[in-house]
Amino acid sequence: MNESTNPWQGPDLTDIREAFSLFDDWEDRYRYLIDLAKYLPPLGDDLKTESNLVRGCTSRVWMVTDFRNGMVRFVADSDAHIVKGLIGLLMAIYNGEPLDRLRTLPVEQVFEELGLAQNISPNRRNGFFAMVERLKTEAHQSK
Repeated sequence: MNESTNPWQGPDLTDIREAFSLFDDWEDRYRYLIDLAKYLPPLGDDLKTESNLVRGCTSRVWMVTDFRNGMVRFVADSDAHIVKGLIGLLMAIYNGEPLDRLRTLPVEQVFEELGLAQNISPNRRNGFFAMVERLKTEAHQSK
């Protein structure tokens, strides 16, 4: 991963919040969430290894992190469309941000605010927070 660039080139969290507020029903929100996946940078098959699998996800999710220079950078991929969209949401929240954002941003509040807590299956919710925990754990270990 190039340390000078942010691998996320999609909408930021403000844009995502605004988009979610414009949709009247959850079918549109799901479509938007799935559309976030199109912004995911590619993750080569060589990185889809057992050691890069995120534990706690029902779907297969691979994550590779890079915390050089005190910044959060990661790439991830999944074999499930909605999970890829959730990865996009995580990238919009954290990628290219200072490590402190992992500790200070109330991601649970964002999840609730977007209505994901009520409309995403418990397995996907658990997987989303497993990805968050993996980021936090690996960031702590990188110090």
